[in-house]
Amino acid sequence: MPKVTFLGAGSTVFANTLIGDLLSFPEFRDNLHISLHDINQERLSVSEQVAHQMAATLGATPTITAHLDRREALDGAGYALNMIQVGGYEPATVTDFEIPKKYGLRQTIADTLGIGGIMRAVRTIPVMLEFAADMEEVCPDAWLLNYTNPMAMCTWGVSEGSSIRTVGLCHSVFGTAGQLADRAGVPFEEVNYICAGINHMSFYLSFEHKGEDLYPAIKGTIGDTEKWKYDLVRMEVLRRLGYAVTESSEHFAEYVPWFIKRDNPELIEELQIPLDEYPRRCRDQIAGWNALQAKLLAGEELGEHNRSREYGSYIINSIETGTPRVVNANVMNHGLITNLPENCCVEVPCLVDGSGVQPTQIGDLPRQCAAVIRSNVNVQELTVAAVLENDRESLYHAAMMDPHTAAELVPDQIVDLVDELIDAHGEFIPEGLR
Repeated sequence: MPKVTFLGAGSTVFANTLIGDLLSFPEFRDNLHISLHDINQERLSVSEQVAHQMAATLGATPTITAHLDRREALDGAGYALNMIQVGGYEPATVTDFEIPKKYGLRQTIADTLGIGGIMRAVRTIPVMLEFAADMEEVCPDAWLLNYTNPMAMCTWGVSEGSSIRTVGLCHSVFGTAGQLADRAGVPFEEVNYICAGINHMSFYLSFEHKGEDLYPAIKGTIGDTEKWKYDLVRMEVLRRLGYAVTESSEHFAEYVPWFIKRDNPELIEELQIPLDEYPRRCRDQIAGWNALQAKLLAGEELGEHNRSREYGSYIINSIETGTPRVVNANVMNHGLITNLPENCCVEVPCLVDGSGVQPTQIGDLPRQCAAVIRSNVNVQELTVAAVLENDRESLYHAAMMDPHTAAELVPDQIVDLVDELIDAHGEFIPEGLR
């Protein structure tokens, strides 16, 4: 019986989706051990109730266990799904937004790059390495499937810092493909595409419908602000670089130096860039969790499960059954994208079957796409080095090389900002960097 451990299972809504996806496979309905782990007993209890309700809804009879003890939860697992948020919305996320504002640095999401993404990596990678160290002892052959951002830096850090097989998973590739299909006027289920780059900055190298190149149709929508509503940054990226990028406008705006300018608020308004967007989402998620808890306490049913397109359940099913599938996953760049650094974390199509996850060699990306990606990889490399080597200087360098931060602040301000953030995050920062 496969054992799947959910790390950070208190992320109830997301855990609920993945549990439902897993139990939707006939092979797993009565042959799966769902092991839930969280450090918050209240959230863990809610997730356990949700798992039992989901199983009942689907007519499944899995083994469901809940654990505050991480090693116990991981013992004998074949797969670990990571969905933690170190420091939570309060105090960590609030800190990542409010302190940079004092320096005039505004952000939208702050979970992937920028000063917020850097600090999130500094908090998260050490905890993931603790997970990996436990796994090396109690389930050394397991796959660690990571859903936690900053995806590239977390996957890179664990890949370099442990022997555990690690794959990063994100919904941006298939999510954006659906949006592009809509803009081209064709059903998503009928499109074929090749997409590669890094997480949140992959580019669709081809996008076809029954052998027809859809790029002319997609590019024909440039300027149609209704079709690109709330997504005008990505429309501009397509206009300028010639290729559609995976991540949403609110994300992408803070990965480059071009769009969020404190001395040009008109541009921010024109491109509909939602500053402070992630804190709003966090508050909505907290409200959603509270509503779910109230629903459970009232004895209400969760309702039917509609299978998502999240890759996690498909990967587990393919490895267990040998059913071949292709997913876009984050893995280390060992000759896969030849004009990106050899040691970085890339997002490429991967064949998944009984042999595991097998990445596709892409070759060179279009030079302009590789160039903008490398500006992000520089930050990722320095941040991962700072964590793995307890090197505060590398952390300063990472922030100095960050495109958005460098476009707004001078070096002295950047160093002061990093110092203030480290002090504010306190115990969430590795001791060697404090």
